[in-house]
Amino acid sequence: MSSSNYSYTADQTIPVPDASEMRFGIITTEWNNHITDKLLDGAVSELKKNGVAEGNIKVERVPGSFELIYAASQLAKFGHVNGIIILGCVIRGDTPHFDYICQGVTQGVAELNTKGDIPVIFGLLTVNNHEQAEERSGGRLGNKGEEFALTAIKMVDYAWKLQK
Repeated sequence: MSSSNYSYTADQTIPVPDASEMRFGIITTEWNNHITDKLLDGAVSELKKNGVAEGNIKVERVPGSFELIYAASQLAKFGHVNGIIILGCVIRGDTPHFDYICQGVTQGVAELNTKGDIPVIFGLLTVNNHEQAEERSGGRLGNKGEEFALTAIKMVDYAWKLQK
């Protein structure tokens, strides 16, 4: 569904669980940091709003979106976190590079989720232009970083319920 018609934060059916004992890793890109820094601010703010202590939020930076996969796999192994949020922004250009990066990151995160022990939230904006990126990072469509954080909280809760 198009995000111009839908907001995850406005239409929730699953209540947000208590996140006070949860630990999160957030990996964000340096590339397009004028967008990803806003997503990061939104994610951190939403985690704190829902009870996650600042000391339970670990933020790491990588050069670009493709590097998010490796960083997430290592953070899942060694970071002592319950969930990971990857944040990146790929803006379509004149070459097929956009398609390769988007497909690679999507496949990598999907594999981390199917083979890993903790949820990895796909927070990669894949947009056609800079305006769409701005709209989704605090503009008229809100801040998707907040939505990624809520998803992370709910998925950690889901994983914990299965482990009981």
